[in-house]
Amino acid sequence: MTALRITAITATSAMGVGLAAMRAALHGRHGGLTPCDLPGMPPGIWIGRVREAEGLEPPAPLAAFACRNTRLVELALRQDGFADAVAAAVARHGADRVAVVLGTSTSGIEETEQAWARRGADGVLSGYDYARTHDLHALPRYVRARLGLRGACVSISTACTSGARAFLDAGMLIAAGLADAAVVGGADTLCRLTLHGFGSLELLARGPTRPCAEDRDGISIGEAAAFALLERAGPDDAGRLGLLGAGASSDGHHMSSPHPEGHGAVTAMRAALDSAGLAPHDIGYVNMHGTGTRANDAMEDRAITRIFGDTVPCSSTKGWTGHTLGASGALEAAVAAIAVEDGLVPGCLGVDRPDPSFASRIAVTNTPARIDRVLSNSFGFGGSNCALVIGRLA
Repeated sequence: MTALRITAITATSAMGVGLAAMRAALHGRHGGLTPCDLPGMPPGIWIGRVREAEGLEPPAPLAAFACRNTRLVELALRQDGFADAVAAAVARHGADRVAVVLGTSTSGIEETEQAWARRGADGVLSGYDYARTHDLHALPRYVRARLGLRGACVSISTACTSGARAFLDAGMLIAAGLADAAVVGGADTLCRLTLHGFGSLELLARGPTRPCAEDRDGISIGEAAAFALLERAGPDDAGRLGLLGAGASSDGHHMSSPHPEGHGAVTAMRAALDSAGLAPHDIGYVNMHGTGTRANDAMEDRAITRIFGDTVPCSSTKGWTGHTLGASGALEAAVAAIAVEDGLVPGCLGVDRPDPSFASRIAVTNTPARIDRVLSNSFGFGGSNCALVIGRLA
């Protein structure tokens, strides 16, 4: 693929608001998961909640978009000079040449849950705006309006690969000449549907999730919003942060379980390496999807081992944030960016002993290292797989 410069990037999750807080949490190994205190949720679970977003409201002209998802998005857009960077891109290219490509799995569905709880005897859901809250396209519509953009506006909902797929699909838009720049990323927030859904599958951990641990017992759900600004890379961008490659596959093995041998995951990782023109030994760190379930982590270990053997350190950072679903691919793109910029392999949090059956090189402590390229995995229900390569531009 055509290498793309990551001109700006920001992320907000339970790990912290903005990149500086996120960076401090990673280096200090301070996770953001806490016991769930939201009403009406499954008992005894932990979540990655972003309380700072709950009191925010969107600007008055966009008030109809108000919902938990939009409040978190608004908080994220105010961090790391991101809105200013997009404004500068608009000055370079024009508002109609900057696309918005964003992923989400549940969008603002929590607003509908509240409307349902308020419904009257006639069953009418009054006092809420479906199109600008619950609808999957509400997220890119809000960001496009909030940032004053007029380019293509695309919503991606491929379960937990959504945020990563946004990077891939935006790259295709730019390569096809349909845009000169793109705001990419994703957002997902806590809601009853997600927590009870994963609870009904018996996949929720009884404490903070510990991906790759020998005695791991499941997922902690979190919420996050993360965005990047992609533009074509030029000769002067050598050494800067970029999206070097991306690959995707769909194996359709099962509605909610990965193929045990990770065939689709291998295909996506190889496609990402091929699109970047790289070999496995060019990767310095693999950021795993690593949800903390027994089946997913075992599958991913097998898939990584088939490509990298035990030569490349790999870990999951969901012990800090929980699984942020449709936002996770974008959030972990920001983790990849920090790994490259800081020379950091963030070992799995809260794991004393990785699963001894794993053959890949699982990191459980932080390790300083020169890292020029990170491969970041995202996998989703229905057999959706996506891998990104983020690193220094040549």
